[in-house]
Amino acid sequence: MTQTELIRLSKLMSERGICSRREADTYIAKGQVFVDGQRISELGTRVNPSCDIRLATEASQQQQSRVTLLLNKPIGFVSGQPEPGYTPAVTLLIPENRWTEGGGPTFQPDHIKGLAPAGRLDIDSTGLLVMTQDGRVAKQLIGDDSDIEKEYLVRVEGRLDDQGMKLLNHGLSLDGQKLRPAQVAWQNEDQLRFILKEGRKRQIRRMCELVGLKVVGLKRVRIGRVMLGHLPMGQWRYLREDEGF
Repeated sequence: MTQTELIRLSKLMSERGICSRREADTYIAKGQVFVDGQRISELGTRVNPSCDIRLATEASQQQQSRVTLLLNKPIGFVSGQPEPGYTPAVTLLIPENRWTEGGGPTFQPDHIKGLAPAGRLDIDSTGLLVMTQDGRVAKQLIGDDSDIEKEYLVRVEGRLDDQGMKLLNHGLSLDGQKLRPAQVAWQNEDQLRFILKEGRKRQIRRMCELVGLKVVGLKRVRIGRVMLGHLPMGQWRYLREDEGF
């Protein structure tokens, strides 16, 4: 096999859903990755795309200890990097805000270290926000090839005709790029239900503006198979072992 046919090990690990590329580099540097039974510890190593990859026991145990938290984000909190004058949603992830009916493991202080949002939810929106320590979850939800549905209830003002509804479902572009097909329908007389498989910045609000609607309320109620359900506003729970996106 030629060098051009080989693939970077960290990239292959990410593509197979073993971990993120960054995590792969960490495991490789620690000598915790085995390719066809041989320990690999050199960053940048290229391998056969069909090779067998296994993590050392300690790396697998470390992965299993990582948690994913589900937050019902209120308005006024930013989901990602804090902006001047605004508070990041991660500050809500404290023991006092844990939803007691949500189940999950015994709380450990390490569970709120190194959490990162797996997808954005803008400051004016509420609903389901995923915060995770697990690169596999992040890749599943926000990777370039992610096919996970996100469902939103969107309260709007304005008039929407049949052509506007068709455009919302498929036919709009943002920033010079065509949007992927969506599923949009009326939930009730002033609320739309959006199901998307992408997450451009302020996408739903901008889509609505393009067809003459103004968004006055936006709540994310589902990501993949995980529902917001009865999780109270401003509270969080663990993603349980029996759940998956």
